[in-house]
Amino acid sequence: MEVYQILIVIAGIAVGLGLGFVLGMVYRKKVAEREIGSAEAEATRLINEAIRSGENRKKEMLLEAKDEIHKSRTEHDKEVKERRTELSKQERRLEQKETALDRKTEAFERKEEELNRKLAKVSETQAQAEEVRSQQMQTLEQISQLTQEQAKQFLLKSVEDDVRHESAMKIKEIEQQLKDEAEEKGREIIATAIQRCAADHAAETTVSVVTLPNDEMKGRIIGREGRNIRTLETITGVDLIIDDTPEAITVSSFDPVRREIARLALEKLIVDGRIHPTRIEDMVEKARREVDRTIREEGERACYETGVHSLNPELIKILGRQKYRTSYGQNVLNHSIEVAHIAGLMAAELGVDVAMAKRAGLLHDLGKSIDHEVEGSHVQLGADLARKYKENPIIVNAIEAHHGDVEPKTVIAVLVQAADAVSAARPGARRENVENYIRRLQKLEELTSSYPGVDKAFAIQAGREVRIMVKPEVVSEDNMILLARDVAKKIEAELEYPGQIKINVIRETKAVEFAK
Repeated sequence: MEVYQILIVIAGIAVGLGLGFVLGMVYRKKVAEREIGSAEAEATRLINEAIRSGENRKKEMLLEAKDEIHKSRTEHDKEVKERRTELSKQERRLEQKETALDRKTEAFERKEEELNRKLAKVSETQAQAEEVRSQQMQTLEQISQLTQEQAKQFLLKSVEDDVRHESAMKIKEIEQQLKDEAEEKGREIIATAIQRCAADHAAETTVSVVTLPNDEMKGRIIGREGRNIRTLETITGVDLIIDDTPEAITVSSFDPVRREIARLALEKLIVDGRIHPTRIEDMVEKARREVDRTIREEGERACYETGVHSLNPELIKILGRQKYRTSYGQNVLNHSIEVAHIAGLMAAELGVDVAMAKRAGLLHDLGKSIDHEVEGSHVQLGADLARKYKENPIIVNAIEAHHGDVEPKTVIAVLVQAADAVSAARPGARRENVENYIRRLQKLEELTSSYPGVDKAFAIQAGREVRIMVKPEVVSEDNMILLARDVAKKIEAELEYPGQIKINVIRETKAVEFAK
């Protein structure tokens, strides 16, 4: 009985639980349905609000767009109206211009018609004048028995002969007058200056030879693996030429100062006997100081010999460097001293400032001291140096004008030109290569032989005179003077030569007959 009751209770509980579960599910379903309904209502409300907001925004945007369109249309209408107004003004101006142009065209056409009538009259008058002139020419030809071309040639030939004769006579007269006035005085001045001046000349080249006590010294100078000779060449900037020449080494360099430093250093090393890179550096430095001292002393000696004072110390050093510079074998420093003496002597003869003339002569080749180091001609470099060290403008002009690069402004510049030519051109002053000398003479003869009427031409007096033999039937007496001037101008333009060249034109007529 108790078991049955327990079963009944258990069954009741189970039924209660089942019922409760079913009721719970039903309740939860209802709650969920209520929440879903609330969410759907909220969603519907939100959607409706969004739709109403979109409709309002759409209406606002449409209103804004309409306002913008209206504003743009108003502005466009205004702009179109303004353009139409401007076009109307331009059309009125164009119409006015067209009217004015039409009036001008009509006036031009009237003038053109009038001009054509006048041209027709002029052409008619010109034809009549030509006809009259033709009749006159025919009459003249009949009277003179010459054609128009023959008469023209005859007249031109007569005028040309007269002008040529007068020109030749005038040139001859002027040249003779100048010679009479200047030749005697010039010869006297130059001869006096040369007689009172004497200078020594030494020929140098771009190499120096150092004598060795024995051939074993060559190996010591070269050093182990050539380190000694390499050090010496690097420090001095020269080339050492060691060849089969017994007991001699050649020092080669375009810069004479470097070459002298290397030569002195090499001689000191040979006497000392200790030859290694450190000793080489010491000896080169000693040789450099010795050369610098020699340069300064030579510059001072040149100033003392010529009586030139108050030179800038740097100019004295630059002047002293000319001791190691040659031109055509002529030592430039000795040449400058000689030019200073000659210029001073000529200045004294003419009553010009002697001190200024000597100063200009001494400094005229100043640029040759540095023309192998700096680009430019020695004339321009010398003038720049003179300006840099505040030399007198007269000195600067004399330096610039001594080769004719600029016009001489003073008598001193002309005297320096003459003194430079005298010093450089006199026999023995300069050394010239034989081949160049012969080539120059050949070119001189070829140039003078190229003129029509020249029979033979000979270069004589070492190229300082050219003798031209002309054909007498081709070249007249008057034409000889003109030919000499033409040859002189061509030589000046095409040849390079020291001093001056005399052109001697000879015309000879011979008549030979035999008495039988």
